[in-house]
Amino acid sequence: MRLALLAPIKRFDDAKGRLSPVLDAAERARLAQHLAGGVLAAARTATTFVACDDESVAEWAEHAGAEVLWTPGLGLNGAVDHGCRTIAGKGFDVVVVAHGDLPRPEGVLSIASPGTITLVPDRRGDGTNVMAIPLDDADLLVARYGPGSFRRHLAAASGRLVEVRFDSALSLDIDTPPDLFHPDVHSVLPPWLRTILANRG
Repeated sequence: MRLALLAPIKRFDDAKGRLSPVLDAAERARLAQHLAGGVLAAARTATTFVACDDESVAEWAEHAGAEVLWTPGLGLNGAVDHGCRTIAGKGFDVVVVAHGDLPRPEGVLSIASPGTITLVPDRRGDGTNVMAIPLDDADLLVARYGPGSFRRHLAAASGRLVEVRFDSALSLDIDTPPDLFHPDVHSVLPPWLRTILANRG
């Protein structure tokens, strides 16, 4: 099974705006880059691709060993769809699509299975943190990110072989200040960030 990982990553200095009550812009950018680096590192045994429309992210991704897929003006869903089609054209069998804000991404590649669409919802059962898409089907699963994406992805996969994976680690993400204090998240935050949160808590 030829496996790839696709991470759509927005510009770091525009990331994690909902964390502004506890982190300033520079700290949010640093956190976003740290988390994205962790996702790529967790997929180091696969070929990694980063979909982006920002030159600084592209430069960072190349330095991290990922292939850059330039996707200006496509938005998140368009970037993922374009990335999946491009990766399929390179002969890969399965692509794992993972957001770049997973604090515990170590098992991200383990969800991939030949011929099976795998969906990992967030811990609220609303968003889709990770999904694996078989690429041997001409009718690829179309990305439907946004509020309620897990249910929309599940509906779109109707009629195909689907597995819903409730993974306690991969279901974690960092969107709002309370996420930073979840015990399974706070314990793996970088020391500089734990210090900032302690001093402002």
